Amino acid sequence: MPAFHDIRFPTAVSLGAAAGPERRTEIVALASGREERNSPWAHSRRRYDAGYGLRSLTDIEAVVAFFEARRGRLHAFRFRDPLDWMSSSAGSTVAPTDQPLGTGDGAGTEFPLIKRYYSGPSPYNRPIAKPDPSTIRVAIDGVETTSFTLTETDPAQAIIQFDAAPIPGAALTTGFAFDVPARFDADALTINLAAFEAGEIPSIPIIEVRL
Repeated sequence: MPAFHDIRFPTAVSLGAAAGPERRTEIVALASGREERNSPWAHSRRRYDAGYGLRSLTDIEAVVAFFEARRGRLHAFRFRDPLDWMSSSAGSTVAPTDQPLGTGDGAGTEFPLIKRYYSGPSPYNRPIAKPDPSTIRVAIDGVETTSFTLTETDPAQAIIQFDAAPIPGAALTTGFAFDVPARFDADALTINLAAFEAGEIPSIPIIEVRL
């Protein structure tokens, strides 16, 4: 049966990959020349080509071993997005005030982990499914706390669970590094060593998956 293997694709290779988000938009052209646009996806999906990250025969051996252990497209895994893998902005370190987590109400203790993307009046909240547990930092009203645990009972989104319910109105924030749940998007790898040594880049397609 397909499964999620909680292991990261070779980081040295993934950080050199071509990467970017994908959306799906349905467009209907009206008789007036105007358009109706609709998206059936609530969330974007990332696509990668890890071939750009190969630098040596050692990298190729590591990727082939990883591919075989995942049985090609069968099993999903962690992938470190070279463009987007931290709660903080590029060049900054993870801080406990990087991202909104929620507002205390005196009763709730569980808050889903998100990364918010700002541009204009309509920010996008991205669910974070696979944070790096060792990097998570949390603050209440700007003061860092360690009175929480990370729970992953929902495979689609990690949860921060406080030991006690934050007081009403308390601003809850967090910071973290994270991986993307992904799989290979091909059941075959074709790598020509002579071409690779001559500078040709093999294609290693990888795609984000929903858990």
